[in-house]
Amino acid sequence: MNLYTYYAIFFILILFGLVSTVMIGFSRKNAEGDQTYFQKTGTKWARLTALYVVSIAAGLLALGAFMYYAVK
Repeated sequence: MNLYTYYAIFFILILFGLVSTVMIGFSRKNAEGDQTYFQKTGTKWARLTALYVVSIAAGLLALGAFMYYAVK
């Protein structure tokens, strides 16, 4: 793969994250509010932490692949 392929993949991932965040922010359920939002916060924190760990690991793998192929 060439360098522009990695840029394209990175841009698509960022665009997906942006669109997803905006869609969640403007959703009807978010606008109405959730009465049970502050219940079971431990489960929510655990899930959020797991998502961050997976995202950081994927980002580091992508960075490593980028650096490996950029040096070649």
